[in-house]
Amino acid sequence: MSSTRPGRERTPCIVLGATGSVGQRLVALLAEHPWFELAAVSASDRSRGRSYGEACSWSLPTPMPRAAAQLTVGGIEPVEEWPLVFSALGSEVAGPAEEAWARSGALVVSNASSHRMRADVPLVVPEINPGHLALARRQPTRGAILANPNCSTIGLSLTLAPLWLAFGIERLHVVTMQALSGAGIPGVPALSALDNLVPFIPGEEEKLPRETAKILGTLTAEGVRPASLSLSAQCNRVAVLDGHTACVSLALGREVGADELRAAWEGFRGCPSELALPSAPPAPVLYLEEEDAPQPRLHRELGGGMAAVVGRLRPCPVLGWRYVTLSHNTLRGAAGGALLLAELAASRGLLEG
Repeated sequence: MSSTRPGRERTPCIVLGATGSVGQRLVALLAEHPWFELAAVSASDRSRGRSYGEACSWSLPTPMPRAAAQLTVGGIEPVEEWPLVFSALGSEVAGPAEEAWARSGALVVSNASSHRMRADVPLVVPEINPGHLALARRQPTRGAILANPNCSTIGLSLTLAPLWLAFGIERLHVVTMQALSGAGIPGVPALSALDNLVPFIPGEEEKLPRETAKILGTLTAEGVRPASLSLSAQCNRVAVLDGHTACVSLALGREVGADELRAAWEGFRGCPSELALPSAPPAPVLYLEEEDAPQPRLHRELGGGMAAVVGRLRPCPVLGWRYVTLSHNTLRGAAGGALLLAELAASRGLLEG
């Protein structure tokens, strides 16, 4: 991570839904963050008033940060002003809670699906569409809501964006194999997960095409004009702890060779380098040569868990090309992605009022 921004103190922030799986990731990542300081945590009523250390059943392999353990858990409604709010709330409660925080003047970075498709809410993968942040200034509240995309959408979009920019994409078919951690805590019952694959994840097959088209879309005076992209998705839950895998087949806008595809991925950098965002991976897309890569257990932590890993590029007899991609769903796809989005917003002045 880079050092604290010159001449500025760390921005205090609160994590909503801090006891859940994404909330815990956020708490861990914020422990030593150079730009942001975890100052408060919130969760459901059953945890309110207890210390975070008592209320949270910590599920990460690293120890709970000591400073976080001593924080008292508050409710999800705004009772005092915080400049920056990370929301790891479930979609059933996130909508009104995030709106209330935005009215209070906070910049809300949301992992929920509640506002992703709202016309004035930017749905941003920082390396792909940082310009869409301009939508935040069109919101009628003192603060604003920024949306982090769906965990599968982020990894997929990182691999599509270089190809979309270089060659155009006409249509694609995606089959996802999504990790158990994507279902949160307590998640999928053990007897449903073991020795099994569940070929249904509520809402996922609808989110992938809608969100990808918005991310790759064009910002206009009226909002974002979605990219003209024909995308078919089939989503499955598999017995993997962390790491969403997607098998992608696609038809490009023109004929290209394998070397050109790989060069597009390997040359993609996204955010302007001068921003030096602390959570940004050096390379957003990594290509692996091994014929049996990528694999979740072996490769999900590459790039600090913030890169999309690609392998098995080969011709597709139906659409033209096919490949396999992997991304860490609770890091790049959730907590880490939200943190990177907040860093981008801070670098663009959205935390300065």
